[in-house]
Amino acid sequence: MGYRIVVVGATGNVGREMLNILSEREFPVDEIAVLASRKSLGTECAFGDRTLKTQDLDTFDFTGWDMALFAIGSDATKKYAPVAAKAGCVVIDNSSLYRYDADVPLIVPEVNPDAIEGYAKKNIIANPNCSTAQMVVALKPLHDRAKIKRVVVSTYQSVSGSGKEAMDELWMQTKGMYVPGQERAPSVYPKQIAFNVIPHIDVFMEDGSTKEEWKMVAETKKIIDKSIKVTATCVRVPVFVGHSESINIETEDFLDEDEARDILREAPGIMVVDKREDGGYVTPVECVGEFATYISRIRQDSTIDNGLNFWCVSDNLRKGAALNAVQIAELLGRRILKKG
Repeated sequence: MGYRIVVVGATGNVGREMLNILSEREFPVDEIAVLASRKSLGTECAFGDRTLKTQDLDTFDFTGWDMALFAIGSDATKKYAPVAAKAGCVVIDNSSLYRYDADVPLIVPEVNPDAIEGYAKKNIIANPNCSTAQMVVALKPLHDRAKIKRVVVSTYQSVSGSGKEAMDELWMQTKGMYVPGQERAPSVYPKQIAFNVIPHIDVFMEDGSTKEEWKMVAETKKIIDKSIKVTATCVRVPVFVGHSESINIETEDFLDEDEARDILREAPGIMVVDKREDGGYVTPVECVGEFATYISRIRQDSTIDNGLNFWCVSDNLRKGAALNAVQIAELLGRRILKKG
């Protein structure tokens, strides 16, 4: 006997990826429903070799369904997630709405699986921000060994993190650079994204940081250890899919780069590709469609006593969103519901 699963926001980038991953990982699905807003009603979505038609989120009855994977914005989630949760359907939410709620566990299964026990307070589980998810997968095994005191991270985030319209904007602006008359002015982003980088993701806050940077700080503390100090600079780059991060950590105990490399090789969800030669590292193009978080360029930071630098790359639509949500569903099934 399998699970009755709902994918909410099934026509978007992340929703479609959720369906792909549920199929690829052979999640034990007994019945599946795909939901969207009325403007997308009847849109067809692929699930393995099946074609599903979207149903109306506004009128859907969540009673009797086991889990709902939400891939819609915070405003819509605020309206519909409590409805699903009240009906007894466990919500796994990809928006930022519940991430900082003390009564909602924020989970990356390789990092804090035991937090799943707290789901019953609201019948909701939060999926972290895409940039946080891949980073904490790498930080946790190193923290367990040497206790991380401080993290300095600069991100290089792809446009798919902003949705399909942003991907279209990059494509059209790039084409417009070469085809007279097809120039495209910025609309999704405040400045041109083609052949450019933008040090601005989400809204600005009073201290000069952006909301994306704040998310990385708050979520790392909630997922791993509230004592970790984190400072982030988040940058949008002209890459379609795949987030990259340059990460510097300072640890309480000395951690040799070779030992760190060995620890990361053995850690769940990580692939280490770290050869000190041309091409001996992973770039965003190579991680697209992959489940793993890739770590390269591991090296000592000689400017402090206990410091390491490394490069972290992952498919943001997968580990940063859809894959992590499906892994939470697998964890929930294995630990709590035990049907599949």
